[in-house]
Amino acid sequence: MLTEPTLTHRPEGGHDIPLLVWRLPAPARSISSAVLGGGIGECRWVVNASVPMSYDRDDPAAHLAAIAADLGLPGPGVGLLTGVDVADVVVETDGGVRLWATVGLGAPIQAAQQVINDDSPSAARGNSSRLGHPRPGTVNVVVWVPQRLSDAALVNAVATVTEAKTQAIRDLGLAATGTATDAVCVLCPPEGDEASYGGPRSQWGAPLARAAYRAVLAGGEINLAGTQSWSDRIRR
Repeated sequence: MLTEPTLTHRPEGGHDIPLLVWRLPAPARSISSAVLGGGIGECRWVVNASVPMSYDRDDPAAHLAAIAADLGLPGPGVGLLTGVDVADVVVETDGGVRLWATVGLGAPIQAAQQVINDDSPSAARGNSSRLGHPRPGTVNVVVWVPQRLSDAALVNAVATVTEAKTQAIRDLGLAATGTATDAVCVLCPPEGDEASYGGPRSQWGAPLARAAYRAVLAGGEINLAGTQSWSDRIRR
């Protein structure tokens, strides 16, 4: 079982900025779309770090690697960044699956968005919040599945999380499939009998989809109801 993350802080730019840290008790098998530790491989830790919406570094992988080094995290791991306060993480459990989501919907997009070459309101509407003002972006999902998954099942599990995330976003009233910077990390044991499927009607995909849907729905409600962005908070 993946242990619960620790909420800690790092000094940066004169502020104490929060981050979630999972220190795995033993190496896990992982798949991730994260900027650091992406792909399929061994994982010994996961970091989900808040950054201000003004974040403009062109070396996020190196930035996350430095954060991990400062935390004394050994070996390979996965690093995620988000514009929301990671203290607002939503946790769900379903049928042995454990899932954590930080949900920012400030810049919702349609994955296949038509390009409109003008500055009309209809052109801007696809990137605006239903509340009419900016919100921190990025939906990050970290999930533990208690059985080893095959390579194909790991890929399928990422697709299942994404489908459930999109379903939740639509049910929040947004005509969007996510944001342009969403990331997923699925972890499972490196040994044992291997599950071959991760789709939404499979043994592990079904609870994974339910957990992802509930977490993104709850996290999205928190984010959309907020009156203050993460950037506003760290200016204080």
